[in-house]
Amino acid sequence: MLCAAAVLAATTLSGCDSAPAVGGTARQVTVVGTGEVQGVPDTLTAEVGVEVVAPDVTSAMDQASERQQAVTDQLAARGIDAGDISTTSVNLQPQYGENSVITGYRASNSIRVTLRELDAASETMALVVAAGGNATRIDSVSYSIEDDSALVSDARARAFNDARSRAEQYAELSGLSLGTVLSISEAPGGAELPRPMPMPQGAMAAAAPVPLQPGEQTVSFSVTAAWELT
Repeated sequence: MLCAAAVLAATTLSGCDSAPAVGGTARQVTVVGTGEVQGVPDTLTAEVGVEVVAPDVTSAMDQASERQQAVTDQLAARGIDAGDISTTSVNLQPQYGENSVITGYRASNSIRVTLRELDAASETMALVVAAGGNATRIDSVSYSIEDDSALVSDARARAFNDARSRAEQYAELSGLSLGTVLSISEAPGGAELPRPMPMPQGAMAAAAPVPLQPGEQTVSFSVTAAWELT
């Protein structure tokens, strides 16, 4: 939670609450309110790749392409939409031995895949590993909420209500009343997600289901608002 910042405008309050402020400056209070809500992620994004080392360029590229195609075919067979699968990198690097002599080539392909049926995500990831075999590389998985607009709206409302509650308290402590809102500015706090989880490299024995837990996502919001004090 962000620390509340409250600043009373520099004024000299008279003995009578209704008297105007010195120099015509309006009495006001400015506060920062925060709000946050939690939601359960409904989307998993995985960074999946294959990596092959072979004696020559052609073999390395062919084997990497074959393994990556097997992974892509398995995802398609699971009903994953083509729009949820995208290539993120294609690499080919020579491998050197003694005296800088090239001993082979390392080829790798990587894709980003979005899984929207989380109940089946563990089984899907296990099938991906099986399809890629020992060449499989799973760099990470991360969760998100595809449409968090409702959470953001809720967090914004909570932040404003928090700001108003703080302002009312300062008004009461000052012996005044909260008047008209003078200004509002917002600063989305963003979403706090579970950190991406690195996955083991290489194929898993018997391609057992990968244990996956989505946890919760926290959406936070911050609002700075100023009210007139009367």
